[in-house]
Amino acid sequence: MLKKLLKYDLQYIFKFIIIFYSLALFFGILTRIFLNIENSFVLNIIGQVCSGALISMIFSIIINNLMRLWVRFRTNFYGDESYLTHTLPIDKKTLYLSKIITAIVTLFVSIIVIFLTFFIAYGSNDFINMIKDMLLPIADAYNSTIIIILLAFFFILFLEFANILQCGFTGIILGHKKNNGKIGYSVLFGFITYIISQLFVIAIVLILALFNKDILNLIITNQMINISATKILIYMSIIMYTLVLIIGMIVNIKLFKKGINVD
Repeated sequence: MLKKLLKYDLQYIFKFIIIFYSLALFFGILTRIFLNIENSFVLNIIGQVCSGALISMIFSIIINNLMRLWVRFRTNFYGDESYLTHTLPIDKKTLYLSKIITAIVTLFVSIIVIFLTFFIAYGSNDFINMIKDMLLPIADAYNSTIIIILLAFFFILFLEFANILQCGFTGIILGHKKNNGKIGYSVLFGFITYIISQLFVIAIVLILALFNKDILNLIITNQMINISATKILIYMSIIMYTLVLIIGMIVNIKLFKKGINVD
């Protein structure tokens, strides 16, 4: 049954967001073409306009991806469709897991599309060499490679968006336990949940700093960055965000199982 739920959820999200994928790729190609034509003032302006449209599409992909996931969650579980959803012979955990897996898949694809369109638009040899010059010293300092550094950045970015998404789910669940102003309460509770998640990560880092002078100096002083300390911080950030996501999922499933007030 989970596969069927995922099929419908993924179709719902992708049939809408694919429009923004297509527009981003379209403006990415136009940006690449027009900005690489030399000695033309008019075409350069067109290229800059296309570049601006591309940046707008990149933000639209993330915003609309998150918004559609939240709308789908609310509609399925608290809107008109909820009467059908809650009569299905499926437990609450499976219903929630479908939304989480859908979110993971669509956010992952969205970030891949963003990196791809950005590379298409600006991935000239000069740009690639500039990125290499920027990241190579960092990779060498961490005894790593540029690919690993980019993947770490990609993963942290993905975890941050996933955390924002799940905090929104928490807000919707808590907001719809109220009798009035459910949408307003959903936004408020979602924001509060996000702040709590960030404070949790910061608190763990501060506790870690009490036992590691290098991390403490990295936080409270302007000393030269300590490579070992920043390594620990990056690893701990990934672990903490992953832990926050797991805890959030467990809490949301428990709240979900306690009962639902549909509109």
